[in-house]
Amino acid sequence: MNDALYIAATGMQTQQKSVETIANNLANVNTPGFKRGKVSFEDLVYRGLGTAPQQAGAPALWQGSGVGIASMVKVFAAGEIKKTDQPLDLAIDGAGFVEVMTADGTPAFSRGGTLTVDRDGMLATAEGYALKPGIHVGLDAEQLTIQADGRVLARVAGQKEASEVGRIEMARFADTDGMVALGANLYRPSEKSGDAIYGKAGEDGMGRLVQGAVEASNVRLIDEMVGLMAAQRAYESSVKVIQAADEMLAMSNNLRK
Repeated sequence: MNDALYIAATGMQTQQKSVETIANNLANVNTPGFKRGKVSFEDLVYRGLGTAPQQAGAPALWQGSGVGIASMVKVFAAGEIKKTDQPLDLAIDGAGFVEVMTADGTPAFSRGGTLTVDRDGMLATAEGYALKPGIHVGLDAEQLTIQADGRVLARVAGQKEASEVGRIEMARFADTDGMVALGANLYRPSEKSGDAIYGKAGEDGMGRLVQGAVEASNVRLIDEMVGLMAAQRAYESSVKVIQAADEMLAMSNNLRK
């Protein structure tokens, strides 16, 4: 078999994954808090073909096997902080995550977004995942204030001043590239990212909290379109290699003595 067929096929496969990742980035260009995906490539294993003929001490000849995907990660570059003036919108200006408790009881981490008060009076995400540690606001709260350092103040009917009902803790990770995306702006750690490092907002490398704002997607349309064109050209090149290799095989099959 002509090795060029297999090698070019690996190029087509990896470029297809690159296009799919770019498509997902473009689809979420207006999704608050979305982090763009990135595909990294690496060359596959090389195999020896012997040594160069008629050359004493010549180095071994090696042939590559194509290209593979080294990693598919999220890029956690900060997005623009957009003001909404909605009291339950929350953005993180800087590094860090807010921990939440999912439906199956496992922790996950969010970059903020639109919050809500669930039926139990607990502060939760729009999807209903309660913040951890739990912050009981109450269903009768008339005013809710979230300070930059994470303190949550609530004023209920009959009170003149708001009182502190809890504090939103922040978490960060040694390697955010290792975070696994779950959807709904949620992530979970992995062995690569390491365990969560907790702290107060605005301290120890943690970002500060911004109430009445959301973090925009960090997708840049120009960069994605340039990447899309590059992936398409690379895919077309691999297709042409397969066509050329197929024609060469046809020539060999049609040889006559």
